[in-house]
Amino acid sequence: MKIGNIDLGERPVFLAPMEDVTDIGFRLLCKRFGASMVYTEFVSAEALVRDVASTVRKLQISDEERPVGIQIYGRTVDAMVEAAKIVEEAHPDVIDLNFGCPVKKVASKGAGAGMLQNIPLLLEITREVVKAVKVPVTVKTRLGWNHDQLIITTLAEQLQDCGIQALTIHGRTRSQMYTGEADWTLIGEVKRNPRITIPIIGNGDITSPEKACEAFSRYGVDAIMVGRATFGCPWIFKEIRDALDGNNEQPLTTDEKLDILEELLRINVERIDEQRGILHTRRHLAATPIFKGIPNFRPTRIAMLRATHMEELLAILEETRNLFAAYLLPM
Repeated sequence: MKIGNIDLGERPVFLAPMEDVTDIGFRLLCKRFGASMVYTEFVSAEALVRDVASTVRKLQISDEERPVGIQIYGRTVDAMVEAAKIVEEAHPDVIDLNFGCPVKKVASKGAGAGMLQNIPLLLEITREVVKAVKVPVTVKTRLGWNHDQLIITTLAEQLQDCGIQALTIHGRTRSQMYTGEADWTLIGEVKRNPRITIPIIGNGDITSPEKACEAFSRYGVDAIMVGRATFGCPWIFKEIRDALDGNNEQPLTTDEKLDILEELLRINVERIDEQRGILHTRRHLAATPIFKGIPNFRPTRIAMLRATHMEELLAILEETRNLFAAYLLPM
């Protein structure tokens, strides 16, 4: 599969752009474990144009993580075009337009999934951004605003006509937020449309190697994108890649997974600072599946999420290793 001139191989697996999650440290780990392409946290076009320092920092990318995409969201043509030009100077491999974020503070202002209520503006923004930059432009969106407005099959053709080079579809409406099950049937319908020639990337509920394989075999998508299932679990890309490629490698041990989470902590502290590095790592420690099954783990979890110094947090993780050994859980 290709996006522009970027060869992503067969059945590529992408890391979804996620606020407060896909910082550079986490992206590098996901790349190491087999992510075919990674994305930065999504970037506000308006904040970027205003040169807000915290937003500008999100444009920092590394050659080690390529191919890498930067995703922007906004609600006006001028801001989105100007932001795309600024992003292009950071030299991403792809600029992605976010027309799918469902959170209230974004969608209620007409940005993200809010654009699904103003298709003429959504298409105008897409056309103008495509014309304004040379880097490949892609779009990420949802099935529609709600179940009475499932517009994706028509919208996909319209977006292709605007000149985008790939389309990611999350199999939910905006009204669903992240609840219920993702509906892949319309994603498959878009992919089967003979008028669609750009790659179609499926997103939503890819939580296991089995679901990843089904997305390709049943719905025929060109690529898949993994989001929330990566929290505290960057090795999910290895598990998916092994399943797709028929590799029979031994899965990582729990001890190895703890090493990876400790490495993420060290990377974040080194690249940012101790306080914010710990904050960036906490989400992963809170969500990782490896702590499930440890009896009476709640006090340790609370201590882990309250730690404010790296050495303190590393000591708690070491205590967790001892808990696994004490309860004879697989390491």
